[in-house]
Amino acid sequence: MLKAFYSSLGFFGALLLSLGLFVFFILWVAGIAGITLPVDGGKPRGSKWQIICAILIPIYPVTWIFYEMYHQREFLKKGENDLKV
Repeated sequence: MLKAFYSSLGFFGALLLSLGLFVFFILWVAGIAGITLPVDGGKPRGSKWQIICAILIPIYPVTWIFYEMYHQREFLKKGENDLKV
């Protein structure tokens, strides 16, 4: 498969495509882990349909992880949280 990428895209194209697919796979697995991660009460963070959607549609957990990172950033920027820096 890499040989086909190399012959059609060249060295740098195949390298960027391979690294991009690898990073996407890592973010997909991390998103699935984040959605199924239990919160303090032991209940999963996501519902059953979110877990099924995360497994069948790979872009969903990747967008979910960026959405969560944005909201955590906004939470930390607010001064009303109980976190001490």
